[in-house]
Amino acid sequence: MAGMKVVVVKAADDGAVDLDDLRKQCDLHADDLAAIMVTYPSTHGAYEDSITELCEIVHAHGGQVYVDGANLNALLGYTKPGEFGGDVSHLNLHKTFCIPHGGGGPGVGPVAVREHLAPYLPSHAMHPEAGKREGIGPISAAPYGSAGILPISWAYIRLMGAEGLTRATAVAVLSANYVAARLGEHFPVLYRGHGGLVAHECILDLRGLTKETGVSVDDVAKRLVDYGFHAPTMSFPVAGTLMVEPTESEDLAEIDRFCEAMIAIRGEIERVRAGEWTPEDSPLRGAPHTSRALVGEWDRPYSRELAVFPTGIDPDKYWPPVARIDQAYGDRNLVCACPPLEAFAE
Repeated sequence: MAGMKVVVVKAADDGAVDLDDLRKQCDLHADDLAAIMVTYPSTHGAYEDSITELCEIVHAHGGQVYVDGANLNALLGYTKPGEFGGDVSHLNLHKTFCIPHGGGGPGVGPVAVREHLAPYLPSHAMHPEAGKREGIGPISAAPYGSAGILPISWAYIRLMGAEGLTRATAVAVLSANYVAARLGEHFPVLYRGHGGLVAHECILDLRGLTKETGVSVDDVAKRLVDYGFHAPTMSFPVAGTLMVEPTESEDLAEIDRFCEAMIAIRGEIERVRAGEWTPEDSPLRGAPHTSRALVGEWDRPYSRELAVFPTGIDPDKYWPPVARIDQAYGDRNLVCACPPLEAFAE
């Protein structure tokens, strides 16, 4: 953190940055304001008209603006991040440029800066250009980050071309709005922009259902595994929600399959609400169901068929290797898995 402290700025009711609170925080910290980090487009799944005004407010108080383009799927080919007014623009390669979240995605990508910050960009003593060998030094073994990851994005961009990349943005935004339209009547969409539309992702709000039925966002995420899906981002950026981010890579049939799974799960939640199952005895809480659940004793109030084949027999079914585990307990509690000393005495 380089000795700095984070001050959180409030979000407005529509998910945008609360500019009144931003002005208040800038006034309070004007003497030592370093910078603001703002994600654009917003992780709330909305475009923010106020991004340029936000930059002006921070600059007026002596700060710099770092724009985190967490997912350029909502912008690529249609706008220029440099025109927002920021001083630094980080364009992540994951999602937008063919790199998955894992395997070097986050933290890899071009960091563009305005001229006054150029002297502070990383340098490398073995850089092929002599002028880029002096400076603050390297941040990785290769001058521009992961040498194993970058060629994939380079090839993707060359193959797609400007027209293809622009179309990918249009398809990504269309896909997110399609999901929001199909699922909006079953799960409230937390934030929407102009005309009730979202950007590249939508947040499905399960908090009301959880309060009414006891079925949690964890239950829905685990049940999706039985339907053949890895759950969308859970409880980020809002606890108790699912953030669906279809990007441009899923075809209509796959998006429909996901929507139908979510609608079916909503039907299972209704059965809990109706008292047919308690939350604890429902397939939602029992999920995910492994192949082992097909054999041996079965003492649950729902059928094995519903547990493992909720949409009917599927020859391509994904079988999870393990059932429900204790979530984040192990991350928050020290659990010693060491054998006792007596075991070594033998």
